[in-house]
Amino acid sequence: MAGAKKNFKATKKFEKKHLKGVLDQRKTSAKIKQRQQVKTKKQTKRAKDAEFYKGGDDAENANKTNGTKNTPKVNDMSVDDFFGGGFEIIEKSQPGKKASKKLGKRKRDEPEEDDSASDDGSDLEISDNDEVPEASGSEASGDEDAEDIGMSKDAMDALAKDDPEFYNFLKENDPEALDFDDADLAEVDELSAGEEEEQPKKKRKKGKTTDLDEEEKAENELTQAMVARWKAAMSEKQSLKAARQVVLAFRSAAHLNEDDEDEGRKQAYKISDPEVFHDILIVALKQIPEVLQHHVPVKESSSGKVHIPTDSKKFKTLSNLLKSYVSAILHILGTLSDDATLKLTLSAITPVIPYILSFRKLLKTLIKTVVGFWSQSTSSDSTRIVAFLALRRLVVVGDKGIREAVLKATYQGLIAGSRVTNVNTIQGINLMKNSAAELWGLDQNIGYTTAFSFIRQLAMHLRNSIVHNQNDSYRTIYNWQYVHSLDFWSCVLAEHCSPLKEAESGKESQLKLLIYPLVQVTLGAMRLIPTATYFPVRFHMIRSLLRISRSTGTYIPLASALLEVLNSAEMKKSPKPSTIKPLDFHIAYKAPKSYLRTRVYQDGLGEQIVELFSEYFVLWSTNIAFPEFALPVIIMLKRWLKQSRKKNSGNNNSKVRAGLVLLVQKIEANAKFIEGKRAKVDFAPKNRSQVDAFLKDFGWEKTPVGAYVVAQRKAGAEKAKMLEQARKEDEQKRKEEEQAALEEGAAELDDEDDEDEEMEEFDGLDDDEDSSEDDDEE
Repeated sequence: MAGAKKNFKATKKFEKKHLKGVLDQRKTSAKIKQRQQVKTKKQTKRAKDAEFYKGGDDAENANKTNGTKNTPKVNDMSVDDFFGGGFEIIEKSQPGKKASKKLGKRKRDEPEEDDSASDDGSDLEISDNDEVPEASGSEASGDEDAEDIGMSKDAMDALAKDDPEFYNFLKENDPEALDFDDADLAEVDELSAGEEEEQPKKKRKKGKTTDLDEEEKAENELTQAMVARWKAAMSEKQSLKAARQVVLAFRSAAHLNEDDEDEGRKQAYKISDPEVFHDILIVALKQIPEVLQHHVPVKESSSGKVHIPTDSKKFKTLSNLLKSYVSAILHILGTLSDDATLKLTLSAITPVIPYILSFRKLLKTLIKTVVGFWSQSTSSDSTRIVAFLALRRLVVVGDKGIREAVLKATYQGLIAGSRVTNVNTIQGINLMKNSAAELWGLDQNIGYTTAFSFIRQLAMHLRNSIVHNQNDSYRTIYNWQYVHSLDFWSCVLAEHCSPLKEAESGKESQLKLLIYPLVQVTLGAMRLIPTATYFPVRFHMIRSLLRISRSTGTYIPLASALLEVLNSAEMKKSPKPSTIKPLDFHIAYKAPKSYLRTRVYQDGLGEQIVELFSEYFVLWSTNIAFPEFALPVIIMLKRWLKQSRKKNSGNNNSKVRAGLVLLVQKIEANAKFIEGKRAKVDFAPKNRSQVDAFLKDFGWEKTPVGAYVVAQRKAGAEKAKMLEQARKEDEQKRKEEEQAALEEGAAELDDEDDEDEEMEEFDGLDDDEDSSEDDDEE
């Protein structure tokens, strides 16, 4: 007992006097070790890059000799293996080199580091929360980069103050721990220290100086003559000194009208003339990338990989200038509103992207900023396209980590930008979906894993909505963001899984395995709330599935979903007369209560049913089994038409009945057409090659259903054009009325001011008369 009490007292004494200091010292040591690990990984990456670009056979042999056995990757797994885990998250563990013994043991409470994280650039996570925003559109901020592991300058200053002995120990034994991550982008004056080396020594004379050297540092006012002189120097001599001054002036223009003295940072130039501001913007955005390309040329391979000598002295000299230039661009983007200037500024980012691939902090900010302009509802189509080109360039030249970060940020931007869907924003949302779909095909390995994780999230939202069947649980599914998510993934699969794309690439698309889970999620979401209020969202999802079926040749049973709408109570009974405006099904995912049981809504439902049925049957209009395929639908449609003719319980909507009768006629005609062609064949159904080749070269437009669909699409396009023209005229009329109202209000204010002036003059005359009368009395 005495020994136990003694140990207990010693423990208490240690906790009271030494425990805090020991823990702090351990944390500090752990951060230093982590910094050393990052440095080691960077050196390994640079060595691998050097071997790659040299292309030596020795490196390949060494890799074969020292290579370890690879663990199964996500891309190597089959669909059955994928779904066998019940939609569990796949850990992206990859083989890598073991940590050196010099790096020390890992603590129990520290997560294991993936050795490939640095190589893949996984430190570029834009957001921790990759969940699809549920009608919120909020974007979470991401983790810090792997480069942020090092301690900041403030932390080191505090350490020097609190524990000077340990600070001196670090200074003597590990001076690299005192190298801070935060680069001071304002100190650009140290750039281009070797500018004189660029000029031939024969031309240098002691008694002469260049025009740039004659520029007095005390002169802070930027003039057009200075900008013109710098422009000429960069155009003729590719001068780095001129580029340095242009970057300083551009930075001053980016921070114009800001109180920099409060931040302890004073800008190099003052700009008061708007023409000077315009000139420095044009020079900086157009000529700085050219100067960089001249001094540090980018070598790009045929596969899209770029090589920049980051270890060279010139690149290290230009790194601060490059950071300052890109930071100024990102800052000034937030202050611009003119569309032409926005496009020019965003286009200046694309050529400097290869130079900033190693600056992870700056790259994360750049991705977030560019995606913001790409997904902004107020951005014009041309601005979105310029921003998309920058994102595409990042995916082409970046490593796996950068590609994954861009894809995730793009998807999150798309979801956030599709929250508000109306007649003004639908065109921009469609542009975003069509442009973003291209990114997932540039690297299908990364595209597959990210697409699977996002589709899995959609499935989990649907499952939670079904399991937790509460009052508003369905709202996580029936909103514009979820609908646009499903439609976007249908665009991705339709573009990259088509037979034409596969023939061009020479292999089957990896994304083709995602067709089945996406179709299942869409069919489940379609039938979540089978009421008349949410028939429009059902039509949106059917169109998404039709796109997949049309592009990939995959059969998706959709007739039952359309027959459910036709056999609903909304379509069986005669509608009530109404004078409300027809519902635009393209920009509505649910019908207001005022539309239910009205003739306007029933006419719209009938048009959608006929259109979608015809689009569904035209996909298989040349298939040898079309007569058997269409027979059940023909029977159901004829049964509905028969019941609708009943006087007491039928539907007397002649418009809906006429559309369905015409549809049945076209389907029957197409069935007879196929039967006639099928009667001439001389092969059995078991001959699959001949069955697949049946009418393969026959155009679907020549079939009865195909000709009907062509005419229907043409009529729909003309109707949409007329509606768009009418909408623009109404908008123009509304703007003119608002302008007239403003002018009328301004005229009334002017009249009131004139009356006030007249009253003041009248009061002045009265005062003069009163004063004159008083003088007379005196």
